[in-house]
Parts: sequence; structure tokens; C-alpha cells
Amino acid sequence: MIPEGDMSGLLAQAQAMQEQFLNAQQELAEMQIEGSAGGDLVIATVTGSGELVGLLIKPEADDPSATETLADLVVAAVRDATNKAQAVAAGKLGPLAGGLGMGGGLPF
Repeated sequence: MIPEGDMSGLLAQAQAMQEQFLNAQQELAEMQIEGSAGGDLVIATVTGSGELVGLLIKPEADDPSATETLADLVVAAVRDATNKAQAVAAGKLGPLAGGLGMGGGLPF
């Protein structure tokens, strides 16, 4: 059994960690991270929470006879941006999620 004084301190610590976690999630949602492919012919922008919010395709990548290549570049750019966002999220949320007993798992 946990003494009452220890329990209130533990509760306060848990509430502080939860607030830090929520603040970190909000920061990630507002953050924009870029990924690219094809030597920056295609640039994808995602939020820190993984939402695709922008896609830039440079004119040099627009070849009607190579639509499959362009599609591959788009997929690669989005994947690059998403991987970078996951790394940032893991750095921000990982230690906090582990402390909250959430195992450090990320939503995407």
C-alpha cells in the first residue's frame, strides 16, 4: 500500500507529465517537416503528427511519358517526410509516453 503523501506526489507528477505530453503533441501538430525525392524534384510536407499538408512537384519532374516515375517520386517524398516526422515525434513524445505507462508507441 502506498502512503497517502506519496500518492499525492505521484499524482502530481503524473499530471505534470500528462501536461508535458499534451504540450508536445500540440507542438508536433503545428510543426511542418519536409521530405524529398529525386534530388528535390518532389517535396512533401507533413505535420509532426504525420498529416500530409503539402506537395511540390517541380516542372522538371512533369514528363507525361514517365507518370510511373513521378508517382514513385511522390511516394518516396511522402515516405521521407513521414519518417522524419516519426523521428521528431519519437524524440519529443517517447520519453514522456514511457513515463505515462504508454510504452512509447506512436500513433503512426
